This record gives sequence, structure tokens and C-alpha cells, in this order.
Amino acid sequence: MKISDLKTSGHPKTLFSSFLYFDVSFMIWVMLGALGVFITQDFGLSPSQKGLIVAIPILAGSFFRIVLGILTDRFGPKRTAILGMTITSIPLLWGLFAGTTLPELYMIGILLGVAGASFAVALPMASRWYPPHLQGLAMGIAGAGNSGTLLATLFGPRLAEQFGWHITMGFALIPLFITFIIFVILAKDAPSQPAPQPLANYFKVFAHRDTWFFCILYSVTFGGFVGLSSFLSMFFVDEYNLSSVQAGDFVTLCVAAGSFFRPVGGYISDKVGGVKVLSFLFIGVAVCMLGVSQLPPLFAITALLFVGMMCLGMGNGAVFQLVPQRFQKEIGMITGIVGAAGGIGGFFLPNILGTLKEMTGSYASGFITFSVIAIVAFTILLLASHSWKKAWKVKGDAVKI
Repeated sequence: MKISDLKTSGHPKTLFSSFLYFDVSFMIWVMLGALGVFITQDFGLSPSQKGLIVAIPILAGSFFRIVLGILTDRFGPKRTAILGMTITSIPLLWGLFAGTTLPELYMIGILLGVAGASFAVALPMASRWYPPHLQGLAMGIAGAGNSGTLLATLFGPRLAEQFGWHITMGFALIPLFITFIIFVILAKDAPSQPAPQPLANYFKVFAHRDTWFFCILYSVTFGGFVGLSSFLSMFFVDEYNLSSVQAGDFVTLCVAAGSFFRPVGGYISDKVGGVKVLSFLFIGVAVCMLGVSQLPPLFAITALLFVGMMCLGMGNGAVFQLVPQRFQKEIGMITGIVGAAGGIGGFFLPNILGTLKEMTGSYASGFITFSVIAIVAFTILLLASHSWKKAWKVKGDAVKI
């Protein structure tokens, strides 16, 4: 397998469009987290409220991922993406011109979930263009759109410091509009788009045990990545007394590891198998989060978070090297379900960190809890892999699990 095979075995313009759509949507999805310090100042939020505010878009994204996953399978990813980007403009306009009360902020967060649901469209769109032995790499490249978090954490605090967080949400409409135009021109649905099925058929995947295995694994890898991405700005401000811009820079550094190493996780999984890669990564996450729980000096904790986020990002790519091998025909629906599970994990993590901080007066217990969760995920992976080796019918050595 060569990276150059992507040019001859699929549709590079669609792969790029999928990445761009996911990238900008992800940036918008996590905006409340990137702007959390400024929002906290305006509303005087408690630690638990901080966790809730940044977690609402993540939870809403979980619901909308299932909806957009179904629409992707029934009407095609291109139409679904165009609808998603159109709806995503609504909370940005709401935040620009209003958003002065807490209930309004909650509603903005819920609607931002549509941007997070882009995952259930972008990945199937890329996946359907590529053969099994390129799934990990193609899905990793499209999924690297979670690097949009970098744009939010790097530029969000700077713009908010100069113009306020309301105007900053308005600025996000510019890249969204540009992406919309590029997507309409370049993206193309794959010839392998399955015929629409009765709605009840899409929910049959819940009857498969493997669906739940993937949901658990992804709730830790992606949930950990997006949960930390949304919460770390406030963590650095609270624990290390950084300015909002400085905190955003440190978060950007950590998020970069998770974003850019996602394709690496998929690529390595294509070579040696997703199970082997995930096994090492879950252990790495557990060790790093245990180190973070000690709340060491700024340099040390940044290094630990960098490595931990890298493991989570690679884990995202590894999970989605495995998913298409098991659910190729239902890839839109299963991507929505597994992605929703990742969003649910991302909803709980900021709430765990914020609530335990409020209860104990320290973030240490929250990170210890996350470390234990990673060990539990590793144990579940070992159990699942035994059934996969017996039940999955993989011909030759083209695909490794």
C-alpha cells in the first residue's frame, strides 16, 4: 500500500472536500469551549456550569450524528452536507446578534451540534470512494478535519479579546461560506452509494454486539479528544493562571497532536491492524492522564497532555480502520451511531472534570477517573478482539484487524 494509491483508487477532490467540510464544522462545533473564558466572565459560571456549557454542543452533536447518518445513507452525503452547513449558520448568526441570556446560550450550543454531526457525513463520503486496504488512511485523512479545533483555540481567544465573543462567532461565517462553495463544486457522491432502505433497517445495527464495542471504544478515544479540547482552556486558566490567549496557545499545541496524528493511527492500523494499535494507545492514555492528575509544572503537564492527545487522536483513526471492515453497507448509519457515542463520551468528560473540581477542589480526581476509564476500554478491546478474530471473514491479508 502506498499513499499515492489514494489518487488512483478513489476521488481526491471528494476526499479533500470531506476533510475541509469536517475541519470547518469541527472548528465551529467547539467554539463555545474556545471562547469559554470570555463567556464565563460574562455569565459568572461555576466550575460545573463551565463543564456543562462546553459539553452541550458535544451532546447535541451525538443526537444529530444519528440523524445525519440516516440522511447520508438515504439521500447521499453531498445533499446532507449542504443541509448541515446551512443549518450551522443559524447558531453563528444567533451568537452574533443575540446570545445574551443563559437559555439562549444553551440553545446556541444545541444547534452547534449540527456542525459536530458533520462527522457522520464526511467519513462515509470519503470511505465509499476507497477500497478496504485504504480505509484506514482515507478515513484518517477525512477524520483529520478534527484539526478544526486548532483554528478555534488558536484564533478564537485572540479575536474575542479584540472584538468580543459575539463578533467572533460572526467571523466563523466566513470560512463556513467559503467551504460551502468549494464543497458544492468539488464534492461528488460515490457510485457505490447504497439504495435507500426502510427506516427500520438502519436501526438493526443496534442488534449487533460489535456496534456496542465500537461505541465504547470511540467514546473514550474521540470523547477524550473533543472533551479535553473543549475544556482545557478553562483548565489552564484556573490551574496555571494563564491568560485566555496563552491558554488557547497551549491547548492548540495539545490539540495539534490529536488532530494530525489521526491519519497516522489509521495508516499504521492498515499495516498492522487496529486492535494492536489501540491496545498500545489505551495504555498510553491511561499513563498520561495519571501523570496529568499529579498537576505537575506547566511544561511537564503540557508534554503529558500532548502525548495523551496524540494517543487519543491515533485511536480515533484506529477505530475507524476497523469500523468499515465490519459495516461496509451500513457505513453512514454506523458512523453516525459510533460518532454519537464519541460525542456522549465528550459530553461526560468536561462534566466529570468540572463537577469533581467543584466537589474536591482539585482537577486531580477527574484525570484519575479518565485514566481508569482508559484501562477499562483496553480490557473491553481485548474481549472484543477475540470474537472478531473468530467471526470476521477477512480474505487473504488485504485487511488486518
